[in-house]
Amino acid sequence: MSDQNIFAAVLDKVRAATNALAADGMLPAGIDQSRIVVEPPRESAHGDMATNAAMVLAKDAGSKPRPLAEAIAAKLRGDELVAKAEVAGPGFINLTLKPAAWIDALRAVLTTGANYGRSDIGQGTAVDVEYVSANPTGPLHVGHCRGAVFGDALANLLAFSGFEVTREYYINDAGAQVDALARSAFLRYREALGEDIGAIPEGLYPGDYLKPVGAELATRDGASLKDKPETEWLPLVRDRAIDMMMADIRNDLRSLNVVHDVFFSERSLIEGPRDQVGETIAALRRAGYVYEGRLAPPKGAPVEDWEDREQTLFRATDFGDDVDRPLMKSDGSYTYFASDIAYHKNKVDRGFASMIDVWGADHGGYVKRVQAAVKAVRAVTQAPSAELDIKIVQLVKLLRGGEPVKMSKRAGEFVTLRDVVDEVGKDPVRFMMLYRKNDAALDFDLARVIEQSRDNPVFYVQYGHARGQSILRNAREVVADLPSEQAAARAFLLAGAPLERLEDSGELALMRRLALYPRLIEAAAIAHEPHRIAFYLYDLASDLHAQWNRGNDASYLRFIIQNDPQMTMARLALVEGVVTVLASGLRLLGVEAPEEMR
Repeated sequence: MSDQNIFAAVLDKVRAATNALAADGMLPAGIDQSRIVVEPPRESAHGDMATNAAMVLAKDAGSKPRPLAEAIAAKLRGDELVAKAEVAGPGFINLTLKPAAWIDALRAVLTTGANYGRSDIGQGTAVDVEYVSANPTGPLHVGHCRGAVFGDALANLLAFSGFEVTREYYINDAGAQVDALARSAFLRYREALGEDIGAIPEGLYPGDYLKPVGAELATRDGASLKDKPETEWLPLVRDRAIDMMMADIRNDLRSLNVVHDVFFSERSLIEGPRDQVGETIAALRRAGYVYEGRLAPPKGAPVEDWEDREQTLFRATDFGDDVDRPLMKSDGSYTYFASDIAYHKNKVDRGFASMIDVWGADHGGYVKRVQAAVKAVRAVTQAPSAELDIKIVQLVKLLRGGEPVKMSKRAGEFVTLRDVVDEVGKDPVRFMMLYRKNDAALDFDLARVIEQSRDNPVFYVQYGHARGQSILRNAREVVADLPSEQAAARAFLLAGAPLERLEDSGELALMRRLALYPRLIEAAAIAHEPHRIAFYLYDLASDLHAQWNRGNDASYLRFIIQNDPQMTMARLALVEGVVTVLASGLRLLGVEAPEEMR
């Protein structure tokens, strides 16, 4: 746990209280305290924090929860940071802390700076975050955009929390879809040579985005490909088309500031120096997880990969799936699922103790079988830990002023990621794609996300940072020696301000909010939920704007008090803390923290 986490510090105090009760003989020595938690109460009126200590210890203690809670609360009331410890309901303990606790939290922000909230909970654990992984058969669309932003922000969050993160893209460059890409590109090649190709046949890709591929092939190969049989030209065209599509995809991702560490080729599993798919099937067979058999006819909705024939099957039902899964097609080639098992085994072999796959909504039915596969791989490889978390990102409905947006002329069938970024900019796209939980559908309104209003969360948060910076700039009229460019030096100076003068309810609310940040980071990292940061930043910015407005109504609450430089210093320290945390959270989301808004 981070030593900046006030909830972790209070948890230590609760455990110290229960240890003291054990020393007094009221609790058994060595009682299991692992289930004790300290968290924000459901109602703010109940205090600052709540603990379940008595509820989880009562059974082992041979006591009813409420009397035990009274005893724990009595110990906590003697702590220097605890103002009140009250027992509620069947045995919960609500805690109210003294202002000194929040002042300490603010001072921790100022002294730690950009590292405030950074955690070591990951302890260097190797995590593979695989995201986007769109088929290289066309431009990225707005749905891919959400997965790209989610995966990238999650990777940022995990790295900030002490994990060793690899950002990975799985290139689906094998199978029928890339052969269809090659045939589509070949038509554009013939078109580039001056041939009238007519309408694009059903089953091929009609978008104009393949015209540059055809033109490049015509420049590179002239007319030589036209006279070759398909068996010769198809691999040549396919490889070039994939390369050019992936170059476009990388460029589109860069426009969102998304950069992967690894691009892993599906084809390399089979066409590399080893047939890794075949090796994986053989390993599973030796362990008894692969057999030759028939699948029963599906009941109800048809199963897409069911065939009435004897075939090579993976015992997916042994690991929680609904049916066993085919690994070989009738033509002797591997199923996509077989490649997927081998790919995840490759990840395990590369030493990843944790794997996170970010998938689109259309892959929801694929979750059970891949999780079953990873369990089998873990058993076969005897990996000490190889956990897989699959995060589904739901659909994005693109609007402009409440009306659905028409499809892209270039893509032909959808609105591209690049269209959206070019219209509204990277920051609104990234923030708003994270301003909903990943498994909830998202309405993205191109008009709303560029409005300058409280109803536009990305503007409101960025404006909060810019407003804080403006306050710090204007304060030099009162505090002449306040460093202007060096935030670290300014924070160091402000850490020595008389922070005990921050007694107003709005000031205390801001300090409480800042104190939440380290716990929020750890909780979001553990849950793999970066949207929590976006929600928190909006609340923090709202608190700052509210305090600003209160100062407009009552001059004594203003951040800059002309005839009281010490109070000004204390309030500037609070502003410095807010802009530091806003900048930190925005950085994790991949969004700029502007110095001023124009």
